[in-house]
Amino acid sequence: MTSFLLPETIVAHDHDVPLDAVVPPIAQTSLFTFRDYDEMLATYRGELARPVYSRGLNPTVRAFEEKLAQLEGAEDACAFGSGMAAISATVLTFAGPGDRIVALESIYPDAYRFFETLCARFGIQVDYVDGSDPDAVEAALPGARLLYLESPTSWVIEAHDVGALAALARRHGVLSVIDNSWATPIFQQPLGLGVDIVLHSASKYLGGHSDVVAGVIAGPKALVTRVRNEALPYLGGKCSPMDGWLLLRGLRTLPLRMKAHQEAAALIADRLAAHPQVTSVAHPSRLATLPPGLTGWSGLMSFAVSERIHIPRFCNALRLFRLGVSWGGHESLVVPAQVVLSQAAPPNAALAFNMDPRSVRIHVGLEGAEPLWADLSAALDAAAAPSQDTARS
Repeated sequence: MTSFLLPETIVAHDHDVPLDAVVPPIAQTSLFTFRDYDEMLATYRGELARPVYSRGLNPTVRAFEEKLAQLEGAEDACAFGSGMAAISATVLTFAGPGDRIVALESIYPDAYRFFETLCARFGIQVDYVDGSDPDAVEAALPGARLLYLESPTSWVIEAHDVGALAALARRHGVLSVIDNSWATPIFQQPLGLGVDIVLHSASKYLGGHSDVVAGVIAGPKALVTRVRNEALPYLGGKCSPMDGWLLLRGLRTLPLRMKAHQEAAALIADRLAAHPQVTSVAHPSRLATLPPGLTGWSGLMSFAVSERIHIPRFCNALRLFRLGVSWGGHESLVVPAQVVLSQAAPPNAALAFNMDPRSVRIHVGLEGAEPLWADLSAALDAAAAPSQDTARS
């Protein structure tokens, strides 16, 4: 068999599945027993690698990890019970009291809150820089332990030159980590751009059906093993066998789904940009050229509207787009910045990074580009028209 495999081949083809099943079985068990004393002793001594307890290793979860590692071009991968479990385990493995992290602005809000609460409590300093300014990034790197990247970002949809930023980190001996949830390995493979560790909220496109919460990291075996050994067993954020099975199922269609999201998102972004009540659109499809290493785009974007648009009325007029957080599933979603800016839980990343209060984030799902545009267009028209109360006054 050729050494080069397409993503479609990786996700659709399995080796050594028990009973020659086309779908791997779920190892829905909390523990694994040993044939005899010698096998148990060899396992505990580290001479034999095999499952012992599903908090550490489970065959179904391991199958997902191996497939994701292939997609990312990584030596190894490790799955978690959520994207935040993957983020926190990775950060706390490589950074400790007295260390400093350099993070890009406009990162995932809960990653920001993790940095500003638990990391601060543990004596880890976090400095935020503009990822589009390489001089500012390099100026912040000396003495740092970790460079935390996200590109494209999941709120203001900024796309950065990941390879250039990773090269800066390597020049200063700083470990680089990137959240690749937006692009997935179908459209961006950060390890090939020089990043040390890539992570995902697998709840998003990797799962793809909005029925699983999980996370995963991938990278060199030595780094992934450190996270697996030093943080995973004790923080306890392990991916469950059922979630591992759902993720394997989701990966089967990942290349097809991402191409469908890409096609629909380009149409929606173009038509939004041409709408008279839309003042700006943030989506890589609108860039003259994509940053090096980014070969396509997903369905997550944001756009800002004019003062004529009554944002609550716009949201309530939508029929196919539903009000809801998260993204990456089959369904189309909308989150207005006005709601995010009102969030009670501090610290508020949206306020920290100057989110436009007139902006709306949407996820373009798989319902079909033309029906989705018709829904957005009708809602914008309804939101721009005077209300009955205003007309009477």
